[in-house]
Amino acid sequence: MWRDDLGHPVELNGPARRVVSLVPSLTEAVARSAPGLLVGATDWCTHPAGLAVTRVRGTKNPERAAVSALAPDLVIANREENRKLDVDRLREAGLAVWVTVIESVPEAMASLRRLLTGPLGLDVPDWLAVAEQAWALPTPGPVSEPGPSPGPAGPARRVAVPIWRDPWMVVGARTFTGDVLTRLGLVNVFGAGPGRYPRVEAGEIRAAAPELVLLPDEPYPFTADDGPEEFPAHRVVLVSGRLLTWYGPSLATARAELLSAIG
Repeated sequence: MWRDDLGHPVELNGPARRVVSLVPSLTEAVARSAPGLLVGATDWCTHPAGLAVTRVRGTKNPERAAVSALAPDLVIANREENRKLDVDRLREAGLAVWVTVIESVPEAMASLRRLLTGPLGLDVPDWLAVAEQAWALPTPGPVSEPGPSPGPAGPARRVAVPIWRDPWMVVGARTFTGDVLTRLGLVNVFGAGPGRYPRVEAGEIRAAAPELVLLPDEPYPFTADDGPEEFPAHRVVLVSGRLLTWYGPSLATARAELLSAIG
């Protein structure tokens, strides 16, 4: 018997060979590691491109009857992405459900290893080994002051990461993305509050005085014409949301790509 990240028992007769994933990151992780295992995924599971499996609606409103009809050996979910109600109902329908808990980069690596090598019975995939090595590198130090005669390195740069507008929401405390920021040598200006994704006004973001505003293209699709105009006095960088929020194969290159983007 296996136990998922919440310690819930998951009974399987052997390695799962029919898998439904309700989490885009984990869909990509399974598809890249053993593409033949996936039989179902959500409409939001966009990677890898061209994934040909049955779609079972969204992460927050999966079509449970469609999931059951696929007769999966295992359904993969996440505590943050999916509702407890759906997990409970799928289990009541007799399905084995594996719930992941991921709020930091180390948790992501450990959770992915447990899932892939445990109930899926796979070897550690190359992309995961590369990701573990990449994120084991030292945290970048503060950037020295620019100029012909740079002085000593100053404090870490302060950053804000909006993830939605109307209403504005930002990355807060105890989140995977917040941990990514820390491991990039950045200080999240909203990282010390009680909320994980607090609602704020655009003026509150400006007033927090971030040196850098990162605007991802998901879940809200910020673009050059939608978002940066609210922060005319700040350095704004548009980035791939997948690099900031996905905990799958993108982790292998996310650190280097994000460091390159923020400069």
